[in-house]
Amino acid sequence: MKTKDLFKLTWWPVLLGSLCCLSPVILVLLGLSTAGFAATLSDTLYGTYRWWFRAIAALGIILSVLVYLRREKKICSLDQAKRRRNEIINILALAFIFGAVAYVIWLYVVVEYVGKWLRIWP
Repeated sequence: MKTKDLFKLTWWPVLLGSLCCLSPVILVLLGLSTAGFAATLSDTLYGTYRWWFRAIAALGIILSVLVYLRREKKICSLDQAKRRRNEIINILALAFIFGAVAYVIWLYVVVEYVGKWLRIWP
């Protein structure tokens, strides 16, 4: 499996998982919110609902792997899945590892510095 395929599998679940902190940044960039409101919103979303966003991201990775296996690998039946079980497990493990690393880099580096640049976070 290539890095390009992993990126295709995980970019939108990573984006969904980071919406707890990304949405206030987007609101400020679009001029729909002040930095103070965005800081309060991000505190609420990240403090209270962070695990919901992460769960949605995990479900998104599982869904994108299922779609990838059906479309690209042509694994459509349970018999094919049983025969290619190790390949499926490897793809799923790679997607979760790549998604977790991408999530950490995206949320805790990129979004964090953009939020500091916009003075949402101190």
